[in-house]
Amino acid sequence: MAQFGRPSTDTTIGTYVDNADGVTNIFQAIDESVASDTDYIKSVSAPSSAVYVTKLTTLEDPVISTGHVVRWRIGKNTAGGATLNLTVELRQGYTNEGAQGTLIASNGPEAVPDAFTDDSMTLSGGQADSITDYTSLYLRFIVTQV
Repeated sequence: MAQFGRPSTDTTIGTYVDNADGVTNIFQAIDESVASDTDYIKSVSAPSSAVYVTKLTTLEDPVISTGHVVRWRIGKNTAGGATLNLTVELRQGYTNEGAQGTLIASNGPEAVPDAFTDDSMTLSGGQADSITDYTSLYLRFIVTQV
């Protein structure tokens, strides 16, 4: 049975805000089951390793090493401008930037496109097997101006 871990809380906001420049519960701008480009989170202008971390909803161990896919949408809310790179990490047991838990998988850095685009990373069998606690998974986003 397919499971979907969605953002459930802000763990580290840093300098990120939601599309309305709000700083409270910004995970709600990225937790929908059908992607919406009218709400999103964003980094400050000219970010330098700007970090945002969200806890994912609780999942059950699927007892299989295949089919673990992390998906997100990436893009600029205004086309053009500075070149930005994004790195996405799946972590287990993250507490804060001083205690980042276990890195399960990482994607990037990759250039942020002008238009919103679907992106993903598929975990290898070894990466999937390294998850020991499906109740403690986090996505960590790092954006830097090139």
